[in-house]
Amino acid sequence: MTELWKLSAVDTAARVASRESTAVEVATSALERLSAINPAINAVVQEMPDEALEAARTIDERIARGEPVGPLAGVPVTVKVNVDQAGHATTNGLRIQRDLVAGEDSPVVSNLRKAGAVIIGRTNTPAFSLRWFTRNSLHGHTRNPRHPALTPGGSSGGAAAAVASGIGAIGHGTDIGGSIRYPAYACGIHGLRPSAGRVAAANFTAPDRHIGAQLMAVSGPLARTVGDLRLALAAMAARDLRDPWWVPAPLEGTPAARRVALCVAPDGMIVDAAVEHALRDAARRLGDAGWQVEEIDCPSFREPARLQLVLWLTEFRRAGAAMIDKEGDPDAAFVYGQLDELGAACDVNGLLDALQQRAALVREWQLFLEAHPVLLCPVSAELPFPDQLDVESPAAFRRVVEAQLTQVGLPLLGVPGLTVSTGMAGEAPVGVQLVAGRFEEERLLQAGEAIEAAGAPASPVDPLS
Repeated sequence: MTELWKLSAVDTAARVASRESTAVEVATSALERLSAINPAINAVVQEMPDEALEAARTIDERIARGEPVGPLAGVPVTVKVNVDQAGHATTNGLRIQRDLVAGEDSPVVSNLRKAGAVIIGRTNTPAFSLRWFTRNSLHGHTRNPRHPALTPGGSSGGAAAAVASGIGAIGHGTDIGGSIRYPAYACGIHGLRPSAGRVAAANFTAPDRHIGAQLMAVSGPLARTVGDLRLALAAMAARDLRDPWWVPAPLEGTPAARRVALCVAPDGMIVDAAVEHALRDAARRLGDAGWQVEEIDCPSFREPARLQLVLWLTEFRRAGAAMIDKEGDPDAAFVYGQLDELGAACDVNGLLDALQQRAALVREWQLFLEAHPVLLCPVSAELPFPDQLDVESPAAFRRVVEAQLTQVGLPLLGVPGLTVSTGMAGEAPVGVQLVAGRFEEERLLQAGEAIEAAGAPASPVDPLS
């Protein structure tokens, strides 16, 4: 008998639509997997079996009546606790928000529901969604299911750990500095940061965010197959005018030559030998699949990373610093203190200068990605970090930040980034990052499928003790 929780989203949706399996059977299997595995990793911090089964029954009833169902009909998914979901607290990993219950769904949650997805739980994030590690004083510590001594990534660490261990086929994540791409890398799955404006998202439990986050923060999917990412993106990117930044851009993008620029060490990063091996192996896979690969330098990630920090910290200092004190989470306090030292405070003129400088950087990158439709570069300069490395010392924190240069720099540019798992390097997952022009996610997915097809599939794993 097929263990339904193991199936991809594509296969699950096909089985449910054809009545080979019912949505209730799929949801029951997913919930049983959650109950069996989650205690070892603490990826899902709020289970919702009654809601999930009710949603699944509704899908089965619509199919029985011959009514149309969405592309994710019956697919079990998880939603991150920093996004509004009606009837549930948008905690963002904070004790001070444990009672901040949403009255309506965020657009991205609404679109998942409209597509027929069955939400089985809400996943963990570090306090304030502030780190590439996942631990907070409200929900506790999420573990990497592939190796408990390694970070599961952050801030969508719960989402990545859940998907990697078979708790749902798709995880919702958010990314303003690598929070989708890095957890996917750390847990050995795939993760797509869509273009800014591609996926409508907004929280109504709080005021709208300031300009930095409006330009850089996105929602997107994590999954075990690139095909599932494509399916999830189509669902998440549906029209919702509650997000003023949403753009009705076609999903198929524009035709382009199958050319890839390989940049092993952007900005002179010191790249681990295993990371370089993964990049060159991915380049070989692409070449074997008919892609033209050229090793060249790409534009700088370092200046975009510096400006990203200026924009983000300018916003966070207005109210976030006081919330850091009120929450009293030691990890968040340490990380914010280190970031505060790295990014000097600026006045309104400094903010305007940063936005002006951003335009020149976006122009440079757009022209580069027009000439080189896909960039292949590191997700991180290192293999997944030892868990909690960033709070060990100021020196350790700076080591982490330097390794994450491509994670921090990319969001300022508004372009999409895709983490593709390429396998294991010893006991650690490893993968590569693909970058394309704005609204050209399909180029990334095609290149990602070529890399995926030449490697071992990312099957669900049982957590290691």
